Amino acid sequence: MIKKLRIKFVVVNMGIVTIMLCVILGLVLYFTRANLEAENIRMMQSIASQPFQLSPPDEPGEDVRLPFFTLRLGPKHELISAGGGYYDLSDGPFLDSLIEEVFASPGALGVIDRYNLRYYRVDNAAEPFLVFSDISSERATIDALVNSCFLIGGLSFVIFLWVSIVLSKWAVRPVERAWREQRQFVAAASHELKTPLTVIMTDAELMRGPACSGEKREQFLAGILTMSRQMRALIEQMLELARADSAEAEPVFDKVELSSLLSDVVLQFEPVFFERGRHLSQQIDGGIAVTGCAAQLKELAEILLDNAQKYSRAGGCTWVELRRRGRGRCLLSVSNEGEEIPPGELANIFKRFYRGDSARSRTGSFGLGLSIAESIAARHKGKIWAESKNGVNRFFVELPCL
Repeated sequence: MIKKLRIKFVVVNMGIVTIMLCVILGLVLYFTRANLEAENIRMMQSIASQPFQLSPPDEPGEDVRLPFFTLRLGPKHELISAGGGYYDLSDGPFLDSLIEEVFASPGALGVIDRYNLRYYRVDNAAEPFLVFSDISSERATIDALVNSCFLIGGLSFVIFLWVSIVLSKWAVRPVERAWREQRQFVAAASHELKTPLTVIMTDAELMRGPACSGEKREQFLAGILTMSRQMRALIEQMLELARADSAEAEPVFDKVELSSLLSDVVLQFEPVFFERGRHLSQQIDGGIAVTGCAAQLKELAEILLDNAQKYSRAGGCTWVELRRRGRGRCLLSVSNEGEEIPPGELANIFKRFYRGDSARSRTGSFGLGLSIAESIAARHKGKIWAESKNGVNRFFVELPCL
């Protein structure tokens, strides 16, 4: 898919480039040809306007740019005189053939290709007058320009092709990354759902056995219920991430007293920490308010506190802090004592279904909580990151505040 997308990008890009090159070089060729022809015709018209006031052959006038000669004719188109000095005008049959060919054409202006001559005929009943101009240099200029256009066009095509191939790699990189993450997400979700489904199916088959007693049946039912709840929790988290990705049904943002909200969440988690033998302390500055969704901000705080109580060491302490940070920003930090997170995993822990170690498996985590927290922070125009040193893991969330 990615390869086809790159090829399509290159083909479309090169199609546009080819059309532009053809149009630009075609216009250059057209206007150059038209200018040369117009200049030559103006010169011939200038000569024809004053046929008896021409400068000597070796001293052409200002308007004369190309070799020319003139023929003065009688009433019956017989040659009376010839002038110009650029050609051998003693060849009578040659001049007669030119006169015959000029009057065979209905137009007063034309080109005799075999002699590379352009003519201009002044129709005068008494004394017709013909001006001939050599267009060899004009045609040579056009031919050279055509060759240059082909050369420039070919080189430009090759350069743009190389640039398009390089750009295609850069352009499809986000798509490739999203496609890779999507495949990883589907594979991880399938794996997470496969385990509880296997347990449910096994327990259901065992319940159908003739040797299944009432006590065993209760155990199997409890296992099925537990796995069903686990699957429901996983599916709800996946749906929440899907809604965040699709940016549909955006929540209504309003003023949220973040200090009060965070204090309530900490109060809810105090029994959980106490039961697990952990310590929870808080330092929350009052009066900090933000614009956002209270439900989502509460979920963000719950995810960080739940993550802290799961991965904190036995008897360890967790600190929750909220303070202002500069003008118009506030910083929420949740720190806990526990096993340090390797530096290489600090950026990966926010990826979906990421498991840096087996600890998440043991705690029943799916690896989606921090991904949801990151999407909530981004939706509130904030950012989230993690640090780990000296046996303390810290998660920071920076948000704009009122």
